[in-house]
Amino acid sequence: MGGGMIELSELRDSAQKAFPADQLRPPRDAAWQLAAEMGWLMMPVAEEAGGLGLGRDASAAILFEMGRVLGTAPLIPALLTVQALGAATELADKQGWIERACAGEYIAMNLDRAMVTLGDGDVLDARLPAVPEADMASHTLVFGQGFCALVPLDAPGVTVTERALWDESRRLFDVTVAGHQILPGMFLAKGQEATAIGDQLRAELVLAIAADCLGGATACLDMSVEYLKTRRQFDRPLAMFQALKHRCADLKIELGAAEALLWSRAADGAATIPDIGAAKVLASDIFRKIAEEAIQLHGGIGLTDEHNCHLFMKRAMLNLQLGGDADVWRERAGRQALACFAD
Repeated sequence: MGGGMIELSELRDSAQKAFPADQLRPPRDAAWQLAAEMGWLMMPVAEEAGGLGLGRDASAAILFEMGRVLGTAPLIPALLTVQALGAATELADKQGWIERACAGEYIAMNLDRAMVTLGDGDVLDARLPAVPEADMASHTLVFGQGFCALVPLDAPGVTVTERALWDESRRLFDVTVAGHQILPGMFLAKGQEATAIGDQLRAELVLAIAADCLGGATACLDMSVEYLKTRRQFDRPLAMFQALKHRCADLKIELGAAEALLWSRAADGAATIPDIGAAKVLASDIFRKIAEEAIQLHGGIGLTDEHNCHLFMKRAMLNLQLGGDADVWRERAGRQALACFAD
């Protein structure tokens, strides 16, 4: 266990050096290239396939640090699709796909549930409403009933349309697929194997968003505490006022609880999807709460576009929805709990 913790600490240290905390929203293309050069895209790939063979706690550690700087590169979908490639059972030239993805060829993935139908002759019709940074992707991963496949974004019948977002640190696209025939070699898996990959990636997605949330929440709270130390009123730093100290202390306690649950779920191979969903609910809720409190703690300046408070707030509001909102995961966690008591 100690070795694993040291390894995660080293990953986080390297991420902090590569992406300093005072440089929010690093340029997307440069950030993507740097992430590829540092080997982060190789983390989920087994060592025998040329990867690093690291667990989801390693990915969570990197995504936590990217959340702190409001990272713009699409690391979450990229890590998921690399993992899917590694689990593929039918993909032609599987090793070639893995190597290209690890080297920086971006394969996108929808971050929301979508109705996908596969007609006769493997003809696909689908609308994917939340594909991050699709303008830089070569393909997108598509999940449907009993199948998982790659679709080239430059294929006939595929349209990519940017969706207007309040969050300025990311870009989401609607990808519409009309009458696209999936070639046999582009299927990753079918049947139960496809379902298993989809369930695994669903859990990984939710955990990744939770890590992003807590990284952002940590940075936002640190920024607020630093402001209270420097901003003076009645010849005293605001941090000296007991009411403000208590508000920050309460937020720190809630954040610590959410972090403990995140790392516990990340390290627990037996954690169910509802278990991980519950961690995401807690993480996204505390991110929203800290972002709202940060605006209040910064006073009038926190309401302006010139201050970074609004950047964290906008990211927090989008994270509440991605991967399933709180209602979805609370219901699933509740049903799981009821089933346990029934047994």
